[in-house]
Amino acid sequence: MRWIALLVLLLVGLMGTYAEEDLSNKVFLFPKASSTAHVILKPNLKAPLQKLTVCLRSYTELSRNYSLFSLAMSGANQHNAFLIFMKPPDYCSVYVDQSQNLIKTDPDVLDWKHTCVTWDSETGLLQLWVNGKVYPRRVTKKGFSIKPEISIVLGQEQDSFGGGFDLNQCFVGELNDVHMWDYVLTPNDIRKVITNDQTGNVINWRSLNFEIKGSVLIEPKLQCKYSGYASTLYGQC
Repeated sequence: MRWIALLVLLLVGLMGTYAEEDLSNKVFLFPKASSTAHVILKPNLKAPLQKLTVCLRSYTELSRNYSLFSLAMSGANQHNAFLIFMKPPDYCSVYVDQSQNLIKTDPDVLDWKHTCVTWDSETGLLQLWVNGKVYPRRVTKKGFSIKPEISIVLGQEQDSFGGGFDLNQCFVGELNDVHMWDYVLTPNDIRKVITNDQTGNVINWRSLNFEIKGSVLIEPKLQCKYSGYASTLYGQC
């Protein structure tokens, strides 16, 4: 019987860990650079996305480029269907349907950062919010639709559907409060998200379907404040 137990443990290790749980006041900790460590999110998505909002918190010392949220669609040349890609110290790239939208932001500081991106296919309007501050809006990929057959990855940037990871684009640090909606949040909604008073209907950190691959830990969140606009109005754990 002992060999059966060992076999089960081995299979679990090879396949990764799968869970659905409330991760309030927890973080995904990516402790070191890797081309394999990542978290696969399992969204509740049954219809094409023509509007969306993605919000999350991040904490990192990285000074190089890294991926915060990578959504790929099945099919050729669809690995950047929706991507939030940071370019420290003061740029954020948001990709929609492979098209880059480069947005200049405030310089990075070593602190928690709350990032939200909204996009509306009907108008093409793209908005970036960092710590409660909205940056100049863009119009991109009007009429584009994200099909339900998607792969969402944290910790790596997908260069192919569910893979194609690059060590030099991986995330190192802590992520939490990852949420996604199939509609565009209002400014008041964004404030509620920052204070943990609104959760996603496609991805919900408090009821998260996910699978861990490689060296990613789930740990308590220890530091709670973040600087700038949000620290005075919305600083929360």
